Amino acid sequence: MSNLHDKRIVLGLSGGIACYKAADLVRRLIERGAHVDVVMTEAATRFITPVTMQALSGHPVFIDAWDNRVANNMAHIQMSRGADLILIAPASADFMAKLVQGRADDLLATLCLARACPLAVAPAMNREMWLAAPTQRNVTQLGLDGIEVFGPGTGEQACGETGDGRMLEPLQIVAELERFFQSKLLAGKRVLLTAGPTVEPIDPVRVLSNRSSGKTGYALAQAAWEAGAEVTLISGPTALPSPHGVMRLNVETAEQMYKAVMNCVREQDIFIGVAAVADWRIKNVSTEKLKKDGAGAPHLQFEANPDILASVAALEHGPWCVGFAAETENLSEYAQAKRIRKGIPMLIGNLAQHVMDADHTTVSVFDEHGEYLLPSSTKHDVARQLIEIISQRFNATKRLT
Repeated sequence: MSNLHDKRIVLGLSGGIACYKAADLVRRLIERGAHVDVVMTEAATRFITPVTMQALSGHPVFIDAWDNRVANNMAHIQMSRGADLILIAPASADFMAKLVQGRADDLLATLCLARACPLAVAPAMNREMWLAAPTQRNVTQLGLDGIEVFGPGTGEQACGETGDGRMLEPLQIVAELERFFQSKLLAGKRVLLTAGPTVEPIDPVRVLSNRSSGKTGYALAQAAWEAGAEVTLISGPTALPSPHGVMRLNVETAEQMYKAVMNCVREQDIFIGVAAVADWRIKNVSTEKLKKDGAGAPHLQFEANPDILASVAALEHGPWCVGFAAETENLSEYAQAKRIRKGIPMLIGNLAQHVMDADHTTVSVFDEHGEYLLPSSTKHDVARQLIEIISQRFNATKRLT
C-alpha cells in the first residue's frame, strides 16, 4: 500500500507554466489514496483554471483569503488543521521569497505562515532565476526553516533554454512524497545493490543471458532510498527507468559488474546482491558473427565468472551483506546452503518460475535463526518489508560490534 493512502495533502499552486503538471500530480496522488485540497494564487489561475483542479481533486478550489465558504471565514487557518502536508508545486522564485520573508499577502502565503503541518516546495523557474544568488540564498534558508525542497530537475525549459529549474515530473514528486512519509530507518547509511541480468557475448550479435527483469532489485533500491539511504544501483541491461533519487551505473557482463562493485563497495555500509549474475561466460568468444554453414552447432567453451557476493563477503571490514537465491525447487535447502557457503548473515530466496518478470512476489528470509516467509504482495511492498528487516538486523549487528 502506498504511504500516501489516507494522507491529506494541501496542494498549493503559484504562478508558472509548470502548473500544467499539477493536474497530473493531483491524479497521481488520488490514485494512491490521498485526499487533495487545492489552493491557487491569482497568478496560477492564469496558467490553469480552478475548474480543472476542482474536477481532478473532487473538492472546491480556494483562491481568495476572503472566501466565506469556510464557516469562520478563516480558510488560512482551517485548511492546514488536520493536513499531513502542504506542498507548493509549482513553487515560483517569488513565492519561495515570500516564504523566507514570512509574508502573508494572499491566501496561499498566509496558509503557509499559519500552518500546523510540514511544508514542502517543488521549485519551477528559468535556469537563470534558479541560479541567481537571491534564489540560492532563499533555498538555503528554506532548508534551515525545516521546509522540504523537492528538486528542481534539469532539462529543456518552456523559454527554450536548458538547465536546472524545471519542476520535477509528477511521478518524481510522488516518489519524494513517498519518501517523506517513510520511516528513515537507513538515514545516513550507504547502500550498494546489483540488479537485473548480465549478458555474456558469444559473438558480436549473440549473447547468453537470463530472464531476470530487474524489478525486485529496482524496488529494493527505491525502498532503501525512501528509508533515507544514499543508494547506488549497479544494473545489468533492463527496460526499467532508474529509481528516483538513486545513482545508477549500467554494466553488461558479470565481469563488468564485478569490477563496478569492487570499485565502490568499500565506501558502503550495506551490500545487497540481487542481480542474476551469469555463473559462466564464453571463453572462445568469436570476433565475427558465427555462421550456420551446415558444419553443426559451434563448440562453446565456458569459464567461471567471478563470484561477486562471495568476494564482497570476504572483504575485511566490508559492508554487511545480503544475498538472493532464485531457485526452482528445494528452496529452503538450497538457499540456506548458499547463505552458509557465501558466508553472509542474510539471504532472500524465492521460486523463480512463480515470480520472474511478475509485479508480485513471494520471498523467504534466511538467516542463522532459520526461515521466515513474507506475505505475497507487490514487489515494491515486499521491498519495503525487506528493507525494514535488513535495517533492523544491520543495526542490531552494529550494536554488538
